Amino acid sequence: MTKERDGQARATAGSTDTPRPAEPGRRRADARPAEPGRRRADAQRNIEAILNAGLAYLSQGHEVNMAEIARAAGVGRVTLYGHFPAKEALVDALVAYAITRANEALDAVDLGDGPAPQALARLIDSAWQILNEHRQLMRIGPRYLGPERMRAHHDQVMTRVEQLISRGQRDGDIRTDLPRAWLVTTFYTLLHAATEEVAADRLDPVEAGKIVTTTVLAALAVM
Repeated sequence: MTKERDGQARATAGSTDTPRPAEPGRRRADARPAEPGRRRADAQRNIEAILNAGLAYLSQGHEVNMAEIARAAGVGRVTLYGHFPAKEALVDALVAYAITRANEALDAVDLGDGPAPQALARLIDSAWQILNEHRQLMRIGPRYLGPERMRAHHDQVMTRVEQLISRGQRDGDIRTDLPRAWLVTTFYTLLHAATEEVAADRLDPVEAGKIVTTTVLAALAVM
């Protein structure tokens, strides 16, 4: 009996379920790396959080501060710099993001109804609301990106403007004695000049949209 009990004890000890520690350098079977799709989704969420935080931070009149924007986005500085290695890269992405939102808003504006000057007035009203919201970004953008890159970001919006001016010229509602490209540049310059005037407290932001509309339409009017 004693031998039998000793054998059972040895068998029980040999069949214990206690897991052995993993060997150094070996990954446990259940510690799998994140799937590529999940990593991409996490990265996209971080990027959107950074861009939204950046727009909100700059809309308060601040200068670009990577640490503060990372904190507002709820990400670490390493994560922010992983997506945007320098201020220039972040500002470039912020301008593109703001312009994309502007284009989405303009998609809802009826630009095909009525004379071209009236459609332009509706476009200015919608565009100014977004431009005024992001006027600090539009003011500092050229400092980081240069004027040509800033203008390139506005190409889609300016294409809408050019199409309206072209239609107005065909219908006799907009002057034809000046090059169309110059009239588009005039439109672009006046809107961005208004952001500078508002920032300098020389123009009321509520009245600025109406003032810009009046000025643009006067500049485009048939002489």
